Amino acid sequence: MMKKTMALFCMVATSLSLGYAQQWKPAGDKILTGWGEQLDPANPHPEYPRPHLKRDGNWQNLNGLWKYKITSKEQGQAPTSWDGDILVPFAVESALSGVGKSVGKDQALWYHNEISVDKKLQKGKLLLHFGAVDWQCDVYVNGQHVGQHEGGFDPFYMDITAALKKGAKQLVTIRVWDPTSEGPQPRGKQINNPHGIWYTPVTGIWQTVWLESVPQTYIVATKQTPDVDASSLTVSAKVDGAQAGDQLLVEAFDGARKIAEASAAVGSDASLNVANPQLWSPDSPKLYDLTVKVLRKGKVIDQTQSYFAMRKITVKKDGKGVQRMYLNDKFVFHYGPLDQGWWPDGLHTAPSDEALKFDVLKTKEMGFNMIRKHIKVEPARWYRHCDSIGILVWQDMPSGDLGGNIWDMQPGKISNGVHDKQRSPESEAIYRKEWKNIMDALHNFPSIVVWVPFNEAWGQFKTKEITEWTMKYDPSRLVNSASGGNFAYTGHILDIHNYPDAAMPDPKIFGDKFVLALGEFGGLGLPVEGHTWQQKDNWGYQSFKNKEELQRRYEEVVHNLQSLIPLGLSAGVYTQTTDVEVETNGLMTYDRKVIKIPEATLKSIHDKLYNVVID
Repeated sequence: MMKKTMALFCMVATSLSLGYAQQWKPAGDKILTGWGEQLDPANPHPEYPRPHLKRDGNWQNLNGLWKYKITSKEQGQAPTSWDGDILVPFAVESALSGVGKSVGKDQALWYHNEISVDKKLQKGKLLLHFGAVDWQCDVYVNGQHVGQHEGGFDPFYMDITAALKKGAKQLVTIRVWDPTSEGPQPRGKQINNPHGIWYTPVTGIWQTVWLESVPQTYIVATKQTPDVDASSLTVSAKVDGAQAGDQLLVEAFDGARKIAEASAAVGSDASLNVANPQLWSPDSPKLYDLTVKVLRKGKVIDQTQSYFAMRKITVKKDGKGVQRMYLNDKFVFHYGPLDQGWWPDGLHTAPSDEALKFDVLKTKEMGFNMIRKHIKVEPARWYRHCDSIGILVWQDMPSGDLGGNIWDMQPGKISNGVHDKQRSPESEAIYRKEWKNIMDALHNFPSIVVWVPFNEAWGQFKTKEITEWTMKYDPSRLVNSASGGNFAYTGHILDIHNYPDAAMPDPKIFGDKFVLALGEFGGLGLPVEGHTWQQKDNWGYQSFKNKEELQRRYEEVVHNLQSLIPLGLSAGVYTQTTDVEVETNGLMTYDRKVIKIPEATLKSIHDKLYNVVID
């Protein structure tokens, strides 16, 4: 009987999966990753999306096939008919969405789904979570507007409890508007007319959508900040529905062994004494588990799981008086690729969590110890992979509102041009709000050691003010004010870009005030037939005909980079992890199927960078 039951179950499951497959296939004719080729449309990105603030057993993944329609921007009412199916969480322009259509500033994108809320979630409050939606998002539940969010790179949620109707079935409708490069909002590398270093637009849902049930009093967010010198961890929590007398209890664990605990009134910080901590570094990415509880009269009202690491990043002068970065009081040269985080089949969205992890693993296997996450914010799970694998992260703010100012790459130069853009009050407010939200969302990931507010003058404004606000808001990290210029002589780091060869700011002029970094260099290109975005007109900053030529030139530029470290260089960023659309200067092809220089070869080249002795 059991065998017959299992056989019937498998037939039903197979039938459902085939039903999905019959409705969905990748759109267009661009190259696909191996993960995209094997994608199960019945189960895209099934993993729990939030590594911090985990609650066991009370969430439901809403990824999968939804209905969609593209309408005029002016249409304010939900459509009554639909254009077809779209696979969430892939943007409508992507192949893996199954749609592959463009949406501009004059149109709106609508989503619709009748969801069935799991019985285990039908208690307490029900929250509807979005990992990211680009850009303006209005959410309706059973025809009732439950909220609006603006911001293409930060997670958000809405309490939909009041809009629910009796029973499990609920109607969810979402309206998205995104002007891409015709608006002032942060958009990163997207542009309405993709070319060169600018890529295909991303509109709509591009990270996991999910439900979560929480009690009437629940933890909204935690903030965890280590202090290595004091052997302590400070934890604060934002709690919704708290009452007078509620207590916060925080417990730290090393495996199954409790190593510290502390309590405080809700609204106050709890400080844990972490005795003799094992410090986090790329060589030893030690993570500790954390439990955060809200207690009322001794009873647990809400409980979440998280993790933390003990590490610090500081600046001090070496024996020559040049500012250096120190990780846990040790000079560590930061070397990593410029990582755009784009995919040929999913655009902003990796085809799977395995794919997301692949890029981090390969970066580590190649002998890099850092990644500069370039003009994009990744899903939370990507940062968890960096935390556990052991990769330092320099996190860029996605740029937007470009134009209206000049880009001057040369530090120390004075010109009559306008370096800081005059942005509108609306544009400034959008930037400030999203930058703060991004920093809040990513604060608890120990791998992030540097914030980068601006890059190459793209939308750069009030540089000194924004930089110093960033430094004050998160003093636990360093701030690279303006990667590649324009330089306002603020922040911790002076960062130039130079292609293709290695270069650095003059330590005699700048070394006593700033950490010196080469924020971009390299860009050595090699198109690999059968693995390019288009058949011709691909490019790199310097292109080669075969892997042997590429490797010889790469060894040369890294050797030159190494020679700059004793002079005062503290970091280098090579362009780039993968090919992206028409750019073929990646260490891997865009589909991740070809690694152009073997990992072991790269590691042997890179290991020499970390053994350079400084005074």
